[in-house]
Amino acid sequence: MSTSPTASPASALQRIREAIPQLNPTARRIAEAILADPLGAGDASITALAATAETSPAAVSRFSRRVGYTGFPALRSAIALDNGRAAQSGWERDIGTAITPSDAPRDVLDILAGTAARALRDAAAVVDLRQIERAAEAITRAERVHLHGEWGDSVAVRELYLRLLRIGVAVWCHETGPRTLDLVAGTFTERDAVLVLNRSGDDDTALHLVQAAQRAGSTTIAVHGVPGSVLEESVDVPVYTGIRNGTVWTQHFAGRASDTLVTSMLWLLVAQRRSADPTLRFVDDGTLGDLGDDAAPDDGR
Repeated sequence: MSTSPTASPASALQRIREAIPQLNPTARRIAEAILADPLGAGDASITALAATAETSPAAVSRFSRRVGYTGFPALRSAIALDNGRAAQSGWERDIGTAITPSDAPRDVLDILAGTAARALRDAAAVVDLRQIERAAEAITRAERVHLHGEWGDSVAVRELYLRLLRIGVAVWCHETGPRTLDLVAGTFTERDAVLVLNRSGDDDTALHLVQAAQRAGSTTIAVHGVPGSVLEESVDVPVYTGIRNGTVWTQHFAGRASDTLVTSMLWLLVAQRRSADPTLRFVDDGTLGDLGDDAAPDDGR
């Protein structure tokens, strides 16, 4: 890893995000302080950052070298180039600094395409195929499959639901509030698989649902964007998408690309397993149909 202060200006915050799982508690506090206020970190003194992270300036210097810079001044310069030195505007808080209000449509398109391409490349490099295979096995074996995701997390979940339904999986998608989910949770059994998609890894509703599923003996799966999160530790099969949860829209956009990659991979692995099962076949329209004694007649859908 380069130690030059002129390293790629877009790489500083990403380096910090990717380093978090390997950091000790002190270094993690420094990383979290920077990521919580990157614009402030780009202007802060080493003493101020150390105070925010409840550590010493020497620890900040060691952290800077740990993520690939010669010292804190070089890291601070890289962070400042990432975020700009201007006060954080509403645009920056919502959309981020990768795209500016003055960018031409072609520039916006190129940035979005580049962001998605990098996200897919980065995700493919780190995603754990063994965990996706475990999730696919659980869904294939399950009598019923329950999916949950809220707000932006529901996008990839809803597509996964439609794809699984298309190949004959008994699947339900739940985007409703806690009271309705409590009623749903009351139907869980040990023959079910329950998958939640929550990028932050700390959503109370998702946690409550998987905890109820585990009490019922269901297999629980979490697709998430925060390694080491409470959600990852709470399920049978955690699947990290390879892109960490972000704070601005362009980071969420990158995360959605990795969500779609993982859920699409999951669907295809389930489809492969069902097509190889002698009790299942692809019907004329390309979907999978059950050939068991209790199979419903094909209605042509």
